[in-house]
Formats: sequence, C-alpha cells, structure tokens
Amino acid sequence: MIVLWRLTTACNLACGFCAYDRRVAMPRVQVDPAEVERFCALLGAHRAATGEDVLVSWLGGEPMLWKGVLALSRGLRERHGLRVSVTTNGTTLQRPGVAQAMVSAFDEVTVSVDALAGTHERLRGWPGGWSRLADGVRRLAELRPERSPPRLRANVVLMRDTLPEFANLCDRLADWGVDEITFNQLGGRDRPEFHPGQALRGEDVDALRRDIPALVARMASRGVRVSASEPYLDRLSATARGHAIAVEDCEPLRPTVFIDEHGRIASCSFTLDDHGIPIADVKTVEDVASWRARLTQRRRATPAAVCRDCPSTQVFAKFGT
Repeated sequence: MIVLWRLTTACNLACGFCAYDRRVAMPRVQVDPAEVERFCALLGAHRAATGEDVLVSWLGGEPMLWKGVLALSRGLRERHGLRVSVTTNGTTLQRPGVAQAMVSAFDEVTVSVDALAGTHERLRGWPGGWSRLADGVRRLAELRPERSPPRLRANVVLMRDTLPEFANLCDRLADWGVDEITFNQLGGRDRPEFHPGQALRGEDVDALRRDIPALVARMASRGVRVSASEPYLDRLSATARGHAIAVEDCEPLRPTVFIDEHGRIASCSFTLDDHGIPIADVKTVEDVASWRARLTQRRRATPAAVCRDCPSTQVFAKFGT
C-alpha cells in the first residue's frame, strides 16, 4: 500500500506551473500533526496484522516546511514499521543537520528538478538554487550507508523549455548520485495561464519516445534507472494530442491512495471532491482494511467526470520500465 499525503500547501518557491507557487494568494493549510500520528499508527497496526508493506509518501506544497516532519517520519519508521518517503524541492537540504536527518527519516527522497542550471532557476524562481540543490543531493548520496536507504529519485516536469535539456539533465543527475529518474508532462489544471505556451505537443512526445530507449540504456550503464513504460508514454501522447483515455476501474492499475491537507482520502487527488472519505472516519484497523472497497463503491455509484480522461500517472505505470 502506498499512501500519498499532501501535508501542506505552503511553498517557498515561485513555479509558474504550480498551484502552490508562493506568489499565489491562497490559504496555506497545514495538516494537524496529532492526526497524522494517529492515522499512521493505524497504518502500522494494519501492517503488523496483515504483513502488507506500507509506504507513506509526503507531498506538498513543500513538505519539508511542515514543522516536525523529520522527527515524525523517523518515529513512524521506528515505532510503527512504516516506510516513509518525501518529495521535496530541495531548498532545505543545506540547512544544518537536515541532510543527515533525512537519511535517518526516509526510505526514499524524491527531488524535483526540471532542467539544467539557468532554466531550472528561472522556472522555479530560485536564483543560485541549482548549485545549492546539486550540493544537497550529493550530500544525501554521500551520507547514506552503502546499499541502504534512502533511495534517491529525481522527478522532472517535461515542457517545451525543459525537454531539449532532458538527456543532459539525466547525466548531471547521475553525477549527483541519484538512483532513479522519473518525469511528468506539464499539466494544465494547476496554472492554466502557463500551460498553452509550454505544454508538450504530439511531435514533442514522439521525439521523447524515439530518444528514450538510448537514454534508458545509457543511464542503466551508469546504475541509474529511468522510468519510461510504454503505457505511460501512450498517456503522454494522448494528452498532447487531446485524446481522452477513460478508466472505469483503476483499482487493479493503481497502487496508491491519496490524502489531502484537509484529511480526505480518495483514490487520487483528482477525485477528492467526488469520493473523498474523512480520515476521522478511519478509527480501527478494520477501517483501514476496508477503505479501498468503500472508495471503489463510491466510484462505481457516482463516477467522477475526470475519470473519462484519467490524468493519474499512477494508473498508467509512471514508475514502470
């Protein structure tokens, strides 16, 4: 079981493609730490009772800005036997003690990095950030015990400004010591004003598909896994060409559930308003075991409009090869 949890909508960068850009006027909501601890204790009890592996993955905003995230994450691993991961913009990596604490707290660390130095800094509103990010990721790679967590992953947002640099970026990320590289295409829901000039076109995805095999092989020779499955590339191509892909039953395809900053569980972030269940309703280990069935029942009873063109990367094997 993989539980994706958006802990906060606060962020300290200015990414024109992201809903949590620090310049956007919006309430910045934080999850209650006590409720996170309560709920994760139930996940740990579920793991102990069933033997099912549970990975809790913190998202944001910028989850490393959420007070207490390092201590809580380490506690979840030690007390409840959960695996814990985080997706971060990397801005906190050079703070004293943070990199070492992350090695102790997380099984996986995913760093968001979109392009080479100047392009990344411009897109993220982070002057000088490239070198600081590089130093931070290298520090993580150096600090972790040999053949031990955390697994280091880089996730790249592909758009017209970043696609030409993608292959060279992969080489730089390998130099930093990452284990895996994944990518998303630019989405249009978060900041529709940014999307038209940067969204990948059909010919862009065709070029990516043509170049991916050689890139995957080159990175593999350096010990780096590039995730680029055929179903995922098909999804990117369909989106770029405006072709809908409906998914009626995502359960067999999707290893994840999603929890937002308001404490709602849904199959994915796109169906929270349609099918969300409050985590306050999950009070026992039996409730944990049954929530997927409850979500499936809700989805079948009242299908969400977004499912007519499913945007969930998890459903289309983003992490496959």
